Amino acid sequence: MTDGAGTDLPLIRHNDYSPLDPPALGEWDPALPVSVIIPAHGGQRRLDLTLAALAAQTYPDHLMEVIVVDDGSDPPLRLPEIAPPGTRIVTADPGRWGIAHAVNTGAALAEGRIIQRLDADMVVCREHIEALARWHHLAGYVVAIGAKKFVEEPELSPAHLYDGVRTGPLEAVFDLSEALPSSTEQTISRTDGLRTSRNPYHVCTGPTVSMRRETFHAVGGVDPDVLRGEDTEFAYRLAAHGVVFVPDMAAQAVHLGLPAQRRDRDRAVRAVGPYLAHRVPLRRDLRKDRGRRWLVPYVEVVLHVDGDERQVRDAVSAALEGSVTDVRVTLVAPWSRLSPGRRAVLGDPSFELRLLREHFAHDERVRLADEVSPTPAPIPFRYTGPTSVPLGHGSLERMIAVVQDDRSGMLVVDLGDDGTATLQRTEALGRARLLGADDVPTSIRATHGVRHGDRAEFWPVPARKPAQASAEKSAQAAAGRPAQAHPEKPAWNPPEQPVAAPARGDRSPEPARKPESRLSKLRSAIRRG
Repeated sequence: MTDGAGTDLPLIRHNDYSPLDPPALGEWDPALPVSVIIPAHGGQRRLDLTLAALAAQTYPDHLMEVIVVDDGSDPPLRLPEIAPPGTRIVTADPGRWGIAHAVNTGAALAEGRIIQRLDADMVVCREHIEALARWHHLAGYVVAIGAKKFVEEPELSPAHLYDGVRTGPLEAVFDLSEALPSSTEQTISRTDGLRTSRNPYHVCTGPTVSMRRETFHAVGGVDPDVLRGEDTEFAYRLAAHGVVFVPDMAAQAVHLGLPAQRRDRDRAVRAVGPYLAHRVPLRRDLRKDRGRRWLVPYVEVVLHVDGDERQVRDAVSAALEGSVTDVRVTLVAPWSRLSPGRRAVLGDPSFELRLLREHFAHDERVRLADEVSPTPAPIPFRYTGPTSVPLGHGSLERMIAVVQDDRSGMLVVDLGDDGTATLQRTEALGRARLLGADDVPTSIRATHGVRHGDRAEFWPVPARKPAQASAEKSAQAAAGRPAQAHPEKPAWNPPEQPVAAPARGDRSPEPARKPESRLSKLRSAIRRG
């Protein structure tokens, strides 16, 4: 198995990168060039300290360039006396502004195989770049995360800092006894270095993170429309791409100044909310407004147009009217072959297809496509099923709950004579693509697991109306058969195999709850995702 870049890889299941064996610091020969991207707006003094620390790195000078992107500083930033040899300052296009725009500007100019994103107020230890870069020599789809603590900005000259970083640990330069630990490091510790984390992208924040250059560009870079929380949104798209998140506590750093949430927690949290609500569907807690339409749906429902017009319309309506409301439907058919020229309207051989196109061409929730895209990213789930079996009201909700419970990468449901329906986790599909898998289901089984179910588990028999139940009871009595005790109860059964208790990952244990209905439990499982 390879990572798509020619590197042989051991099997990595979910985010358990334990099979990767990084070399010891100072005992290996780096080969990949690194581009350090530093977005900056003002803060010349802090930038001077950041560059002084980078000048003391153990990573070879000839394999490292530093690109400082000046995002509208007044006065403009200048290159200090102490900086790595390959350092330059570039100016971001004044047509846009913000951290994301600056990072993208630097990444577009980067020549290194590895992109290291670093804040302009971070002072890193001498092994920082080396510690993170060693993971990218092992696998092409790793995202490496450095450690950090927050300290008050000290009265320290760049020369003094350079000498201290070059000759010893950060503790020799800063008094870390009063340092504020990062909450992300607490999560990393609690989840065995993110190996057991259900959503490791949560801790992939911007101050120090690195990845292969092709990975950065494959997901479209950082979204310049996201002015707060852009690092979390970017990390979510990386997760959907199939990457493995590796925190390395040897890549120590201090952040000069306290975090924004300490200064104004309420505004800091509120400012992030709407950006993530629209772009990170897994944040179900942010999508509580009823009747809303969101930028990124929760599920893509793929339907191949293989029945008559009425059947397809019924299947689309069922998908859009279920208990999961943030859904996009993709109708797959040879739409591009429908010529616009003169034709016999009623005698058109493509009569049914043209009717469907007109029905759905103006519905923003429905997309017409000639073929299925390789991945629905950034949508986290993709359902594919026949139009002959419309989704039940709670079918999607039940399916998602099952795969969220045991973190499966794919669910396959046997529909009998109607074939099968599948629910794929985009993250697992992305991993299979990164590995260059010829057999996607087999790859997903190895990295995330594949679950199987039957129709009755996800398409409960609807409750019978009282009049119908009464008539059946009378008929049974006339035939001498005993009436069923609870004829109105839906015939939905739990899976034959017990579902493993979800790994709590990066969440604290919850207190005991009162008994819940089956559907409430399923909804709780979805929210845990």
